[in-house]
Amino acid sequence: MVMVDAIARMVPGVLTNEDSKSTESFENNLLEYPQYSRPEEWRGKKVPEILLSGHHKNIEAWRKEQSMERTRKRRPDLWEKYLGQQ
Repeated sequence: MVMVDAIARMVPGVLTNEDSKSTESFENNLLEYPQYSRPEEWRGKKVPEILLSGHHKNIEAWRKEQSMERTRKRRPDLWEKYLGQQ
């Protein structure tokens, strides 16, 4: 199933949003940023205000920052690769 998913994503039109391929969970040696959905609060955890703001530039900056922080903490090997490509 993993192979079918990985291959199917490469077929034009399978993903309705072509940007989805470039923001996968493992892009440019960075892990993916945290994902949130509705409701805005679930079991005491709240969606960060920045994501509710609608300000796309600030949201993108937050996502990048979160990706960098997650990678630095969880995958130092990838963090080093990321720093090397900068």
